[in-house]
Amino acid sequence: MTRLSISISITIILLVYSHISDAQELDSSRMGIGIIQGQDTIIQREIKEVWIYPARQFKSPRYERQYWRLVQRVKKVLPYAKTANHLLKQYEPEYLKLTTDRERRRLIKKVEDELMARYKDDLKKMSISDGRVLIKLIDRETGRTSYTLIKEFRGGVSAAFWQGIARIFKNNLKDEFDPFGEDLLIEEIVTLIEIGYL
Repeated sequence: MTRLSISISITIILLVYSHISDAQELDSSRMGIGIIQGQDTIIQREIKEVWIYPARQFKSPRYERQYWRLVQRVKKVLPYAKTANHLLKQYEPEYLKLTTDRERRRLIKKVEDELMARYKDDLKKMSISDGRVLIKLIDRETGRTSYTLIKEFRGGVSAAFWQGIARIFKNNLKDEFDPFGEDLLIEEIVTLIEIGYL
């Protein structure tokens, strides 16, 4: 070995040794939860759950078209469901602080007017199938069905009225989102949209 290779080897050994000794001195707040066993420190960290979906295989071109139509539908209505969740978090504490029904009605009217001014044209363009997916996604995002939200903020009579209208169009405001059952495909699509794959 040449003198240069010996000095490089010694330098590498010293760097590795100093790095190991520094690692042993780091506390658990910087490195995660550490378990010390004898002279060894084992670092434990929680990592984010990663969903892996295999490449989708379609039984027929018809199923493929249906899948891509559902993807477009979810992309179309997901922002509205997320907006509903955002507005619920924003206005619910304020709503619950109000003491009289009149003040509550005034707040609801204000929010409704804002929403209609902003989304009226978009909502008119939605199909019945878009509405069905939106009902599911509102439950997914807020943790409450559309019927429950209307009943809590507008009362039982209003909720029953809108449920009747929804039933005319073969929708149901009481539908719950089932990510492990009938809504598994919608859940997969939402996840792929959120991670930027679709």
